[in-house]
Amino acid sequence: MILGIGTDLANIDRISGTLERFGDRFKNRVFTKIEQAKAERRKDVAGTYAKRWAAKEACSKALGTGLAMGISWKDMSVSNLRSGQPVMEVTGWAKDRLEALTPHGHEAVIHCTLTDDHPWAQAFVVIEARPITQSSLDS
Repeated sequence: MILGIGTDLANIDRISGTLERFGDRFKNRVFTKIEQAKAERRKDVAGTYAKRWAAKEACSKALGTGLAMGISWKDMSVSNLRSGQPVMEVTGWAKDRLEALTPHGHEAVIHCTLTDDHPWAQAFVVIEARPITQSSLDS
């Protein structure tokens, strides 16, 4: 079952300007060290940050709160599997909210996809509740 869906569209040029204007202050307030390391290794630094910004906004919408009710930017973090597939992880209040949304006997799975086409970066997040089966308890 679907617990929440969120999307966001971010302007890469706007994020680039924010990076120029506020630098580390902005990065440290919004992005985890893992996200910063990923972005700083990329050719399109601003585009990488913009996609992650959009993913955090989309995740907060999928959680049904937006960036309110105590969710911190860093409570939502995007990393990548070896295949390159983005993965959204939640901690803190975002994790608490996710647990509250998840029905008993289910586990929450966050699906995340990112894309960009300058000057736009976009993210979609879908939160799914899957029934817990004996095989998932064994693994």
